[in-house]
Amino acid sequence: MTPTDIPAGYEPHFRKAPLTDPWEPLYSKKTDKGVTVGLRLAPPHTNARGLIHGGLIAALADAAMGYSCAQATGWTTSFVTISLAVDYVGAAEIGQWLAVEGEAIKTGNTICFAQCLVKADDAVITRASGTFRVMPKK
Repeated sequence: MTPTDIPAGYEPHFRKAPLTDPWEPLYSKKTDKGVTVGLRLAPPHTNARGLIHGGLIAALADAAMGYSCAQATGWTTSFVTISLAVDYVGAAEIGQWLAVEGEAIKTGNTICFAQCLVKADDAVITRASGTFRVMPKK
């Protein structure tokens, strides 16, 4: 993968996790509304039918929404997922750019609400919403 394969504004993802290590390289960008996670889709991201696996989409949507809550609170607290709703409205294929666009909707002292659109080459394929518990940062 060359740098020209990555859309403008994305940088190597700022946070690593054992779950996402097999999906690398991941990229992200911070916006006024939240955090977007992106990746160029490849065979390790697929299900048995050759389509991008819904579990990968759900996991990245969960992460992007959590990061967006963290950004909305100045990265001073941590968040754990209380609930996650995912609606799949399309499919993605190998080679497409997947952008997982998180946005914090409402933050409070104990709860943050977020939403997310997942796009494959700019076409919406998933929408998600999540509720997150505010946790003290360790």
